Amino acid sequence: MLTSKQRAYLRSLANNIDTILMVGKGGITDNIILQAKDALKSREIIKAKVLETAYIDVKECANNIATATKSDVVHTIGNKFVLYKRNEKEPKILLPTKKK
Repeated sequence: MLTSKQRAYLRSLANNIDTILMVGKGGITDNIILQAKDALKSREIIKAKVLETAYIDVKECANNIATATKSDVVHTIGNKFVLYKRNEKEPKILLPTKKK
C-alpha cells in the first residue's frame, strides 16, 4: 500500500517515462498481463494507455492489470495509467519513507 507522498513521488517519475503498454480492442489478454509483469520486473514503474477502440474503462483496466500483476495503481488520468511494483531482488526506485 502506497502513501500519498509515495504516490506523488511516483507520479513525478512517471511524467518522464514513455507509454510502453497499450490495451486495444482485444482487451486485457494474457499477453498484455505478461508484458506488464516483465516490464514491472525490469523497470518497477510503467505507463500504459487504453486505446479508444478498447471496450473497457481506464480505471477498471488499471485495477484488473494491477490485480493480475500484484502491483499498485499509482495514477489514472484520461486514457493513461501508471503501475508500480517493487522489485525485491534489485530495487531501482527508492520511495520516500515516514520521518520519525
